Amino acid sequence: MGKLIYLDHNATTPTAPKVLEAMAPYFSQLYGNPSSVYRLAQQAQEAKEAAREKVAKILGARPEEVIFTSGGTEADNFAIKGVAFANRERGNHIITSEIEHHAVLNACKWLEKQGFEVTYIGVDRYGVVDLDELKDAITAQTILITIMHANNEVGTIQPIPEMAKMAKRAGIYLHTDAVQTVGKIPADVNELGVDLLSLSAHKIYGPKGVGALYIRRGTKLDSLLHGGHHERNRRAGTENVPGIVGLGRACEIALEEREGEGRRLKALRDKLERKIAEGIDDVVFNGHPEQRLPGTLNVCIKYVEGESILLNLDFEGIAASSGSACTSGSLEPSHVLLAMGIPPEVAHGSLRFSLGRDNNEEDIDRVIEVLPGIVEKLRAMSPFGAGREGGLSWDTQRRH
Repeated sequence: MGKLIYLDHNATTPTAPKVLEAMAPYFSQLYGNPSSVYRLAQQAQEAKEAAREKVAKILGARPEEVIFTSGGTEADNFAIKGVAFANRERGNHIITSEIEHHAVLNACKWLEKQGFEVTYIGVDRYGVVDLDELKDAITAQTILITIMHANNEVGTIQPIPEMAKMAKRAGIYLHTDAVQTVGKIPADVNELGVDLLSLSAHKIYGPKGVGALYIRRGTKLDSLLHGGHHERNRRAGTENVPGIVGLGRACEIALEEREGEGRRLKALRDKLERKIAEGIDDVVFNGHPEQRLPGTLNVCIKYVEGESILLNLDFEGIAASSGSACTSGSLEPSHVLLAMGIPPEVAHGSLRFSLGRDNNEEDIDRVIEVLPGIVEKLRAMSPFGAGREGGLSWDTQRRH
C-alpha cells in the first residue's frame, strides 16, 4: 500500500511542523506556570498573551475578548450555559437549529432539564437555516440564538450576519460555533455581528485539547469552571501554554494561507464531485452548491452503506468519513441529513470527503480510480440492489 490519502480534515488535522516547532520550548525549557511572578513564569505568560493576539487578529477581535478553552466543545458549552444562567432573570428561551454539532445540541438538551425552553429550527434541502422560522421563533423570553457558522458534515455556510441583525433588534445574544470556519474562510466577528464565537486548534493544523471562545466586551455570562483567577476570572485552571502557543501559531499560518488555499481546495473538491457524478450513478450531493466550505464534499451513494464504503476505502489507503467524527460510533443516520429531508435509507449511504493542505490532484485521481469499483461490488452484494430500477428514487435529479 502506498501513502495514506487523508480526506477527513473536518474531523481533525495533522499538527503542522511550524506549529510543533513553536510549541516545543514550552514543554521543556519554558515550562513555567504563567500565574507565577518570576522570569521563567513570565516568559510563559508573554507567550500566552502573544498567542491571544494572534487568535484575536484572525477574528478581528480585541485580545481581551479571547478566552482560551480546552477545545470547541468546552467553548460551545461555556457560551450557551454561561449566557443562559447569567441572563435567566431576563428570560429562559434559547433558539438553535436541528443541524448543530452535538456539543451545542446536547448542551441545549441539558438546559431543558434545568428549566430552559429551547426551539430547534429547521433547514432547507441545502442545510440553510430558515430565517423566517428563526424570526417567528423569537419571543420576549428569548435570551440566546446559537447557530453554527458552517456545518461540519455538509459544509453549508449559514447567513450569520442576517441572523445578527435579527438578534440585535431583539436585544438577544448571538453565538456561533465557528470550529469549521476559522482559518478556512473569513470569520471576522464584527462582519458576522456575533457576540460569542467558538473555535478549535485541531481543525486548523494545531494541537488537540485547546480552543478559544470569543466574548464580545459587555456580554453577560457566567463561568463554566470555578477556581483561580485565570483568564480574567472567566475560566479557572492553569493554562495549557504549549497548546495555546500552538493555537496562536496555527491561526497565524491559516490567516496567511487562507485565501490561496481556499481556491486550491475548492478546485480539488469540484473535480472530485464532477468525477463522482460521471463515474457513479444514483448519487446525491449534499450541502449548498455555492455557500459551502471550499474543502468539504458530502455525497449519498444509494443502495449501499456508507460505513462499508469507508472500510473498503481504508483498505485502499484512503481515509474519509460518513459524517461527524463525534458520532462515528452511532448506527443512526446523520441528524444533519435527516433534517435536510433526506430519507434514512439514503442518508445511510453518506460519505464526507474533507480536503486539506497535503491533498493534491493525484489524491483525487486515486479516489476516482477505486471508488466506482467499490460501489459496484457493494451494490452487487446489497439486498437493495434490486430496487435500483424502480425502487428508491429520492432526488435523482442532481444539482449542477
